[in-house]
Amino acid sequence: MTKLYLEEYRKQLSGKRIFVACREGLLRDHFEEIIADLKFLEKQGICPVLFHNMSNRFANQKHFREMVSRLPGSEIVRVPSDHDFYDDVLNHETGVEKILFLERKFLVDTQGNRINAISTAKAMENAVTFETLTANINFKRHMDQICRKIEQGKIGRVHILSAAKQAIKNELFTIEGSGTLIANNFFETFSCVSSDDDIEIIDGILGIYKKQGYLKTRSREYIQSRRDHFFIVKIDGIVVGCAEKIQLDAKTAELGALAISSRFRNQQIGLLLVRSFLNQMKVDGFSRVVSLTANQKLGRMYLDLGFRNESPLSMKFRQDQSPGVGMYLIDLEP
Repeated sequence: MTKLYLEEYRKQLSGKRIFVACREGLLRDHFEEIIADLKFLEKQGICPVLFHNMSNRFANQKHFREMVSRLPGSEIVRVPSDHDFYDDVLNHETGVEKILFLERKFLVDTQGNRINAISTAKAMENAVTFETLTANINFKRHMDQICRKIEQGKIGRVHILSAAKQAIKNELFTIEGSGTLIANNFFETFSCVSSDDDIEIIDGILGIYKKQGYLKTRSREYIQSRRDHFFIVKIDGIVVGCAEKIQLDAKTAELGALAISSRFRNQQIGLLLVRSFLNQMKVDGFSRVVSLTANQKLGRMYLDLGFRNESPLSMKFRQDQSPGVGMYLIDLEP
């Protein structure tokens, strides 16, 4: 079951305008699932605005009544069926924190891989394709509209979700999300662990990497006992990446447990985390940092940052603990 981080994400969403936009066919097909997710948001103290374009005919009156009666804490906006749905939602008001558009399928890259997060610049470079163009033939134009609104500062973030059970809930309250986040204004910070909430999310991120075979198991108790040795990157107050400091000798620190939420991979967050970690180790008096990884992509990033792929004799004791795993080393300038 997907892990929900209710307290952590609720703090970030409190008091912010959240739009959920769903066209008629999708709302009909996923009515109960969407209503359930919106009721869940209401229980978290969030007052969403639901946009739909169901035609005002007799067959839809039951849906209209149910939306009103079952979502007392939501605002419901009907877009006239002869209007451009995306135009109306995007221009409804400015200063909206999040707009969640429900679609048939999720956004994918040119290789067919689902995109978790993307900047407007990348989106405009045609780095994105839409799986079901037949379901929304104007989506490229809509994507351009979305990017312009974000760049103008009129909308904070836009999420494109594949309509499904708990899609909205998982997009807003999990580490990995369920769709694609389009945004530019990420506020990034690097710091030590400061709360049990931080530890909760670190544990979740490391658990994902363990399943993928990149990291050894670190229990939550271990993280708690070494909380002063864990560093984190937060975006908008939510932990999205971590690294552990392990002292190997008086002058050498190991960068361990490096992990980034898959939502923010390929967004330069790993570079920020490693560079910040190296600066912190310099402040702490270390002159060398090593890291061991079997992840080739991470190894390439280390090399780009000036690490050397070598295992000196002085580090044999550490290399012997992880045989066959590449060691990367960098000397810190005084």
